[in-house]
Amino acid sequence: MAHTKLWVLLVLYVGALQYLPARTEEAKPEGEEECRLLGKFDLRGYVEAEHTDHVIGGMFPMHFRTILEEDPTSTPPMSPQCEGFNFRGYRWVKAMILAIRHINKDPDILPNITLGYQIYDTCYTMSKTVENSLAFLTGQNETTPVFRCSSGAPLAAVVGAGGSTLSIASSRILGLYYFPQVGYASSSLLLSDKYQFPTYLRTIPSDNVQSQGMAILVKHFGWKWVGTIAADDDYGKYGVKAFKEKIEKITRSGEICIAFSETIPKIYSRTKIQKVVETVKDTNATVIVVYSSDIDFHPLVEEFMISNISSKTWIASEAWVTSALIARPEYFPLLGGAIGFGVRRGHIPGLKEFLLDIHPGRDPNDDLAIEFWQSAFNCTWPNASIPYNTDNRKNVTGHENRVNFTSDHFCTGEENLEELNNTYLDVSELRITYNVYKAVYAVAHGLHQLDLCTEDGGPFTGTSSRCASIDEFEPWQLMYYMKNKMEFTVLNETVHIDEKGDVYTPYDILNWQMNGTNDIAFVNVGKFNSSGAEDYEFMVYNDSIFWNNPAAANPRSTCNDNCQPGFRKGIQQGKPSCCYDCIKCAEGQFSNVTDARECNPCPEDYWSNADRSGCLHKEVEFLAYEEALGTTLIVLAVFGACVVLSVTGVYIKHRNTALVKANDRELSFLIQFSLVITLMTSILFIGKPVDWSCQSRQVSLALGFSLCLSCVLGKTVMLLLTHLAKNSKVAEKARMVFLPIFQKIIVLLSVLTEVGICTAYLILRPPRMNKNTQFLNVKIIFECDEGSIIFLCVMFGFDVFLAIQCFLTAFIARKLPNNFNEAKFVTFGMLVFFIVWISFVPAYLSTRGKFKVAVEIFAILASSFGLLGCIFVPKCYIILLKPLRNTEEIVHGKAATNDKSAPPTSASCTSEVNNTTVSTVLED
Repeated sequence: MAHTKLWVLLVLYVGALQYLPARTEEAKPEGEEECRLLGKFDLRGYVEAEHTDHVIGGMFPMHFRTILEEDPTSTPPMSPQCEGFNFRGYRWVKAMILAIRHINKDPDILPNITLGYQIYDTCYTMSKTVENSLAFLTGQNETTPVFRCSSGAPLAAVVGAGGSTLSIASSRILGLYYFPQVGYASSSLLLSDKYQFPTYLRTIPSDNVQSQGMAILVKHFGWKWVGTIAADDDYGKYGVKAFKEKIEKITRSGEICIAFSETIPKIYSRTKIQKVVETVKDTNATVIVVYSSDIDFHPLVEEFMISNISSKTWIASEAWVTSALIARPEYFPLLGGAIGFGVRRGHIPGLKEFLLDIHPGRDPNDDLAIEFWQSAFNCTWPNASIPYNTDNRKNVTGHENRVNFTSDHFCTGEENLEELNNTYLDVSELRITYNVYKAVYAVAHGLHQLDLCTEDGGPFTGTSSRCASIDEFEPWQLMYYMKNKMEFTVLNETVHIDEKGDVYTPYDILNWQMNGTNDIAFVNVGKFNSSGAEDYEFMVYNDSIFWNNPAAANPRSTCNDNCQPGFRKGIQQGKPSCCYDCIKCAEGQFSNVTDARECNPCPEDYWSNADRSGCLHKEVEFLAYEEALGTTLIVLAVFGACVVLSVTGVYIKHRNTALVKANDRELSFLIQFSLVITLMTSILFIGKPVDWSCQSRQVSLALGFSLCLSCVLGKTVMLLLTHLAKNSKVAEKARMVFLPIFQKIIVLLSVLTEVGICTAYLILRPPRMNKNTQFLNVKIIFECDEGSIIFLCVMFGFDVFLAIQCFLTAFIARKLPNNFNEAKFVTFGMLVFFIVWISFVPAYLSTRGKFKVAVEIFAILASSFGLLGCIFVPKCYIILLKPLRNTEEIVHGKAATNDKSAPPTSASCTSEVNNTTVSTVLED
């Protein structure tokens, strides 16, 4: 603040030196003091100070700009003159004058006190605004009422000064003296900083509210790629800055990005403006936010029209959304469908009649009325001191070439003002004008509260009186009432200005549409109201909006094409988050929304479809009964069991024959029974696994093989002892002692051992059904989790141990010189058993799913058929096809079998009558 004050004082000092008049050589009497003006400003406006008690100052842009001239070097510097008559600003002036007249006639506010006015033209330039501010403080001459330095009415407060940049410049000066200032069109949020601008109040909402509404509007319509254009002043820069901050705040995840940020030069430069035009042409953003006044935006609009830019949706700030300078039918192809925020509209009674009550012939010194008449009717007023500029409207665009000349057509004074169709008489959209009216009432209300002060309730201390006199008060005393008790009613509206000098009034959301008379209509399509907190009211009638694009629909504004369902957004390095690549979701993941940031994993039993836009139930795989493979294996198992049962039937029918009784008939029946068990166990492997089937199939298979192999072992042990008995008396005695009961004991012990292992297995770590989703992502493999692998290996390892014992004993006894040596066929059977299961291991480990089960079933069937074929088929061959050889003489080795009358044999084997040896005859 200190630096700012020093800077302002320096400007004042330099300005004073610039306008310092030349000294005269006339000597002044010594000791005589002189009070003189340091210089005069060329200020134009309206002053009504006679017969008034207080004066309210006003600053309005009655012209668009100052005339640029070279700095003089040989003549005193002159205050710049203005050009480009502003009908809209002139209407604001009339609204202030009318408000003061209404107040003077209102008995409820400031009774017996008459207000006057002192209104100056800012020409919409900072230099003129500073001149106005200094004039309010220092005065122009002895007849001009100045603050506390004249016999005229004191200046109470200032209304103005139009744009935010102008108000900032004037407030920095007026704020030094704590001089009250009420703005009507300056919405920059910088002015809410009471540290820098302690005496600034306004009747228009801050851009903090407007920018919040714009951000919500952009989010509401789903626009993600938005451009911004700002005027090169405080209003534009801080407005766009606030808009960006609100965008970041309401999205929180980078959903909306700024495509570009361009600046409109304050001093016209076609090169810089064309650069902005090229940016807008090249961008793929179809939505553009413009924070600018109508005067600054107009040159850019002209260039846009030359470049034939269309199909853009413009988001307008309140400074130009209802401006007649911009809202022209010829601009509709470019700006049609624009959506903007308009401040609250009001109706000022008697304004239209007051605007019509103007004529240049009433006061020849009213040069503004004369200039208005000349500009409105395109004529030259006779004997006018200011010639009519026919190039006025053209110069508004900011073109550097300016041509001034007097029109050959003279005004008659009979021109009909009611037929005039321009901004001045347009009272249909009184928004800023209404704010001017309220700003005047704000000053009057402050004065009224000061006048109502009573000594008992006066707020001031350290002064001679606790109340300030309405006839003589300090600026800070009036500021107390304007800052702390600023709530009043005007035209049935309650206006409340908070401690920051801000008001919160609703915004109308306006849409530019063409009406039946080919004029632009500002159609109200929504409303936005905010109290400055997080709570707000936002409402838009989407169906009422006109969209200026070929599809006549809500435009799409994104950096690139939307990512469709099944894709996710991928970051592009070095670019905003709104620019992304569309990456297809990985297998097992999906996205079912547009522009998904991440893909979601499918549930456990689901898998993503081909488009990755959803999840489908995974295909369930197991070896089913219905499929061909399962049916085939069941048929083979049943067939094998039937074969075994057939063999059992043959054995039962011929149970008293020598071959059946040889080498323990009961063991043969147990082997057949165990083979039925193993064959039928394979059926448990088919079908959807459940816990009971998983637990029963491996156990039943292990028990079946242990029973079978232990019975075979009992047979081969007896054959081994018979073979050894020929060469050893010890073996002969052992063979004689080893009765058939001991064969059954071997079987019982082996089976009991296997039962113990299986029981521990089922109790401690039993198998269970498992859904395997790891091997195939698109399938759920229903399989059995075998539980403890150690128990499984021990269980089947014991069967392998029995098989090895069977093989060894049979292999040693294979050369027993008998008519029928059963050891040879057991040896072959064990070899088949080993070959099958050794081949099974790599095949089992290399397959998955139902084929893995099929491999195990095939191994079970193959090994069972192998044992069946090697052990029982040769016997059944003799029993059924060679019954003559199934005699005790031949089987027991008492008859020769190599004579020609007997059936041909290739070997003979004698067997003991006590069934401890087996004899058979093989064909030659």
